[in-house]
Amino acid sequence: MVKLTPAQHHLLNQPFEKRIFLEGPAGSGKTTVGVVRMLQLLHAGVPGDQMLVLVPQRALGIPYLRALASPEAPPGGQVSVLTAGGLARRMVDLFWPLIARQAGFAHPERPPVFLTLETAQYYMAHLVRPLLEEGFFESISIDRNRLYSQILDNLNKAALTGFPIEEISERLSAAWNGESSQRRVFADAQHCAMLFRRYCLEHNLLDFSLQVEVFRNFLHPSFLCRAYLHDSVRHLIADNIEEDTPFAHDILREWLPELDSALLIFDQDAGYRRFLGADPESAIRLAAACHETLLFTNSLVTRPGMETLGEALGNVLLIYSPHHSQPTPPQKNDWKEILNFPPQSLRFYPQMLDWVADEVARLVESGTRPGEIAILAPILSDALRFSLANRLDVRGIPYRSHRPSRSLADEPAARCLLTLARLAHPKWNQPIEPEEVIHALFIAIDGLDLVRARLLGSIVFRKHSRQLSSFTQIKPEMQERITYSVGNRYETLRTWLSDYAAQPEMELDLFFSRLFGEVLSQPGFGFHTDLDAGRVTANLIESAQKFRQAVENAGGMEGTSPGCEYLAMVRDGVIASTYVSSWQPPVEDAVFIAPAYTFLLYNRPVEHQFWLDAGSNAWFERLYQPLTHPYVLSRGWEPGRLWTAAEEYQTNRETLFRLTLGLLRRCREKVHLAFSELSEGGFEQRGMLLRSIYQIQIQETRHG
Repeated sequence: MVKLTPAQHHLLNQPFEKRIFLEGPAGSGKTTVGVVRMLQLLHAGVPGDQMLVLVPQRALGIPYLRALASPEAPPGGQVSVLTAGGLARRMVDLFWPLIARQAGFAHPERPPVFLTLETAQYYMAHLVRPLLEEGFFESISIDRNRLYSQILDNLNKAALTGFPIEEISERLSAAWNGESSQRRVFADAQHCAMLFRRYCLEHNLLDFSLQVEVFRNFLHPSFLCRAYLHDSVRHLIADNIEEDTPFAHDILREWLPELDSALLIFDQDAGYRRFLGADPESAIRLAAACHETLLFTNSLVTRPGMETLGEALGNVLLIYSPHHSQPTPPQKNDWKEILNFPPQSLRFYPQMLDWVADEVARLVESGTRPGEIAILAPILSDALRFSLANRLDVRGIPYRSHRPSRSLADEPAARCLLTLARLAHPKWNQPIEPEEVIHALFIAIDGLDLVRARLLGSIVFRKHSRQLSSFTQIKPEMQERITYSVGNRYETLRTWLSDYAAQPEMELDLFFSRLFGEVLSQPGFGFHTDLDAGRVTANLIESAQKFRQAVENAGGMEGTSPGCEYLAMVRDGVIASTYVSSWQPPVEDAVFIAPAYTFLLYNRPVEHQFWLDAGSNAWFERLYQPLTHPYVLSRGWEPGRLWTAAEEYQTNRETLFRLTLGLLRRCREKVHLAFSELSEGGFEQRGMLLRSIYQIQIQETRHG
């Protein structure tokens, strides 16, 4: 049973007929009271199918889903836990025959095809590749997968903010304050966006932006849709509304007067998903549509020093901000107890990583559970992830990592499956490098180290044939070096692939499922006891299945196999969609390694946080996006106003404050600042985060 505070009890004692706006900092028990309120309504006899829990990201709905699956949840209809985008998709699917022709789709008699992020990028790539050969975007250097995703992001921003997609280039160009050649890039992005939209309308394809536009422009204004929503949603809980978009807030603003009850939950000083359209300023205005505003002030997570340090950072970072009142200078220096620095100056980057690993080992040896430790970086590169993992492995410390934007092709288990898929489908003529085969054998066969994997792979695979030869054909002395036990497992895998290649081709997602179930998950193979590999395999199967369904429902493309197209798409580094299973709380007790923003959206406190590379400007500077702009394409930006260096600088300061304050409010015991004099590339660094900490220390010394 959850122990509730007086403030939580006060809210739960409010009549069900009220619309309540709940505001407070992270860690003050807002989501907990939201979950209890949901169960309270169910126990009072409110049908579950008349309740909606609205969250900005599916992962943020996990606490509600877990409560509904618990024994405490009463029987009855199922409560819907949706995002605004998920609601739009559900309504478009339900009312498709009524609005398809009106919305401009070329084949209203056919069913809609809903695109994931991956399938949307696939169709975008199909349309944009020929334009790249003609000279589009020639003045910028950017990976193709990022180019496709930023064009889609522009479409999403237009839909979520509510301006026509024809204005994307105009808004970006009007705010641009640099070289005129960049305006040609904006025009190219506009052309590609319009080309993609026309293609979607011609083939009944609905990417996220089109789902939102169809719902907002054609469904939500209709009497039939509003009557359906009125009858099916009588009670609403909207959590983390500061992370949601103006599109969601517009829906809520119209709904609230018609609902029997509502609880809106707002997290102060947040809005971490601004790059995805989050608009805290739009969210806070919803308080005016509620009967009462309640405030939770006390943290149930942190020590007093955390809040003091947050106030001190605000005093430094927001001193010139026109959007915030001057923070009150902290009156006490208890923040010193919660900061841990290296005992001596660390000059080189590897020394910093060694110090982090040693400190983690010390904490674990002194009784801290690994699951209460988070190692956070502004950007978690593959090299950094590997370096940390290797150091923790040496010290025997369990760990796990999560990077939502990480491509499927970057996951070792997925790379293994994708390589084996190419080997099993020689007719697809997919390129296979010897290093990929060596890596696949190393991952797939238990007991095979990298040295013997390289020896085995160099013998059995020839690039020109794209096939594996039998272990029995290897010279006896080489067989002994590789070992016969490994050879038997290799032969089992090779025979399975050979037998499969001789049969009629099956869907790629079914191939992955069979390969995992019949071989890789069996004793003697690499996925047998690896839960993370099982999770990656499930995500890969889901991704391949959704891709196949989207392509097949749209009539395919140029007669090519969906499986072959999928392998080519993943090889190009298309970003993986968000899988809720990746965000589930871990079963194992392990150190969590993640980008700082990913940790914030996990919304789970820990005892110890390590802020990696605190001297890096990556904590402060916005990610370079030459085709889009999260602030210029927001509702709060005045069209035609220039985005200047001063705007960029002050916005980065405010963002750094929100980021660090959010981290501090999710830390119970101590923050460990890890930094080195020289960056990973060998350059001297003194980023804004480290300078701000030093400035706080200097101010403390002066006032002391």
